[in-house]
Amino acid sequence: MIELTGNIWEHYPSTIIVITTNGSVTKKGKAIFGNGVARQAAEKFPDLAEKLGRLLQERGNHVAELVRGIVTFPVEETPWSLPDPRLISRSAHELRALADYSGWQKIIVPRPGCGGGGLAWSDVKPLLEPWFDGRFQVICQ
Repeated sequence: MIELTGNIWEHYPSTIIVITTNGSVTKKGKAIFGNGVARQAAEKFPDLAEKLGRLLQERGNHVAELVRGIVTFPVEETPWSLPDPRLISRSAHELRALADYSGWQKIIVPRPGCGGGGLAWSDVKPLLEPWFDGRFQVICQ
């Protein structure tokens, strides 16, 4: 795992971009995007809320490629709950498996649960280290 600083969107579309998400869906079937990178992605790609809403209803709160190059990383069950370290660890495992299966060579992940979620990077980093090899870059914006 490599740590870097900068704007995650400067790496798109040449790199897989991960957005931290939650498992909530509105009555209309759309995912609820919180703050940070997820909100930025929703603004750049207006269909994401509908696509993620369908996936959440079909598969539950799991890592998934929404559109080419944009991948979800669940960190919490609702936008109002605290990030769950067990969910972050599971998402790291699922992301690694998807990266292996898909042959991705470069994946950029924001610090999961550390921005608006309030977790300390020193607590989250050990959850990622077993799963993230040199293909994974964790960015601090």
